[in-house]
Formats: sequence, structure tokens, C-alpha cells
Amino acid sequence: MSNFKQTRRDFLRNAAATTAGLAAGGVMGLRPANAQRTQELNILCWEGYNSAQVLDPFRTSTGATVRAESLTNDPTMINRLRAGETNIWDLINVNNPWARKVMFPEGLIKPIDRARFEPYFEKMLAAFKPPYKWAMDDSGEQLLGIAQRFGPYSFVVNTDKISRETAEDQGWDLWNDAANDKKYGVQASDDWNVFDLCCIAGFDPFVEHSEEQVAKYTETANRVFKGARMVGDLATMNQALVSGEIDFYLTGGTYSCSPARADGSLNIRAITPLRGPLEGGKGGISWIEITSVVNNPNLSTHAENFLEYVQSPEMAHTVAFAEGTFNPVTQMGDKACFDLFTKEELEVIQWDSLEEEMARSVEYDIVPDYDKLLDIMTAAKREASAG
Repeated sequence: MSNFKQTRRDFLRNAAATTAGLAAGGVMGLRPANAQRTQELNILCWEGYNSAQVLDPFRTSTGATVRAESLTNDPTMINRLRAGETNIWDLINVNNPWARKVMFPEGLIKPIDRARFEPYFEKMLAAFKPPYKWAMDDSGEQLLGIAQRFGPYSFVVNTDKISRETAEDQGWDLWNDAANDKKYGVQASDDWNVFDLCCIAGFDPFVEHSEEQVAKYTETANRVFKGARMVGDLATMNQALVSGEIDFYLTGGTYSCSPARADGSLNIRAITPLRGPLEGGKGGISWIEITSVVNNPNLSTHAENFLEYVQSPEMAHTVAFAEGTFNPVTQMGDKACFDLFTKEELEVIQWDSLEEEMARSVEYDIVPDYDKLLDIMTAAKREASAG
């Protein structure tokens, strides 16, 4: 997955870049690590952790200069470390497989103190109790980071047009029904769309694929993009659902439809299929973010303190609702954190079905032949656009 360009959060690309520029003074404003590492902290992250709501209290309490840059895909962030920026960044926040499968084996991140941080996992929701797989190395000995935001991410429907029950039962076959042509949109999120097209084609994305499966994937990609009413960002998809221009879209989930739900459109709902072609017959895919300490030769003294800071009930709630999109957080297993969420906020993040939807999902992973599938999808999208 070395060159995918977009992810579930691409619709915030411009806003995140602007926020990062203001918070960090731009990439050029960052300087390599030096002797003044007690006075600064540099964070490479998804949007949310670069929010003033999250950073300002830490700045005030420590007196440190905290710079955060938000990017829109994991491999770009990881490649920045590979290119030598381990001497700039202190923390990196990416999706779940990268710490365990890529960054730690390549020496880009360093373990954190289990005695200090595992007690925080004990307070998390049950699925994240220690030792939590994605926060550990392959040996099960080294703790590689802290889990916080997460959620199911498959597709979204307008339940006034397609009931939750129908959507969950039909699942990915909604895109295999010719009667639905021009009733759906495709969110421009390359990695997740590769996952979804595999599911629509009837096979698991996270395994090596046969020639026959690649051929089926190619046919599916061409058909899905030709049948789409629109291709665009998440804001466009949500607006089209609310207006009735489309009935459903991929890729999407709790995260993507939360702004519409927060605005009162509770008929806009993330869906996790009841069944599907994924491991164990599961129908959906979920994501979990892991924040890790960079293997910086002159690490900021504030790095692990920041990891601890965002575990507090109040700050975990702030992270859950930062930057205009809303997500569950693992710290909701702590009653002191859970009680901070209002009834309306719980409705926004679909708390009523979260546990069962996560149980029906496999976790985001690395697609072995991603580059090949991405090229096929890109060609299908281009051809449909040209037509």
C-alpha cells in the first residue's frame, strides 16, 4: 500500500492542511531535533490531534511549543519518517496495522513503557483490554502505542430510502443490483474503495488474489463507477443523501456521516452488513488509530506525557468530538469518560449499534496486491468520468 493517495478522511484535506499550517507554521517551520527538546513537541497525525481544543491546554500546562501536522493517508506519513524525519517528529498517529507490521520492524517507532501505559488499556472498552493486538509487536512483549479513536466503516444510507434492516441484510449486493444504478455515490477514498470493491466482487481484500479474482474485481470496478451518480468527497456525499439526490454511498461509516447526524439528520446512518466475504463471514471493516512514539534520536521529553494527557476522560471526550467529525474512543470504557457524552452525542456516533457493528467487522489491514488493485480502480474511475 505504498502509494495510495486518499483515505476515509480525504474530504478534510484542505481544512486539515490549513489548520496544520497555522498550528505548525508549515512543514518548513519545523526544524530537526536539537538540544532544546524540553521545550517542543512535534506530532504527525490525522486531523483532530492538531486541533487547538486538544493542543492548547497541553501548551498551557507545559509551556512547550507544540506543533502538529495533519496529513490524509498513513503511507505518506510513514514515508516521511523513512525519508529522515524521525529526527523531527516525536509522535505519529496512524491506522492500526502500521505500527505492528511496518513501523516497528523498520525501526521508525520505539516501544513505550508497559508498566506506565497498560493501566490505561485496562480502563478501555472490553475489545481493547491488554494485551491489545494492534498496540503490541509480534512477540507480544513490546507495547507500541495507545489506541483511541475507532469505528466501523463500510457504507452509509438514507434510511428514508433504504431501511437499516434492508441495508444490513443486502449488504454489498446493493451494488450488484442494476436497479440501483445512479442511486448511489462513491466517496473518493482510494484505499477504502479498493476494500469495498473486493467485498462487492465477493472476496476478502486482505489476502493475495488469484487471476480470476482480479478479473472479477476489474469487472466490478468498471460497473460500480459507471453506475455511480457521483464521485466526490464526504461532505458532498452527505449533502446528496440529505437532499435525496442519492440513496446510499460507499465508502462511509460512523465517522463520515457524523456531521450530518449532528445537524439533526438521524436518517443518515452508517451500515455494517450482517455478513460478507471477509474472514469469518464478516460483512464490514473497521479502523482503529494507534499513536506511537517516533524513534527520534533526540526525543522530546513531552512525547509520552502527551500520550498520557489524551487518556484523561475530559481530553478523550474532546478528541472524540474534535474537528467537526465525531468518533467513538476506547476510553468510553471508563465511566468517568462515558458520562461526559450527552444523549445527543451518543446518537451521533451510533452508540446504540456500535458494539454489534464492530463485532461484524474485520479490522483494517494491509492489502498484499494493493498497487495492482488501485491501478485497476483508478482506470475504471477515469473511464467512467470520461464517458
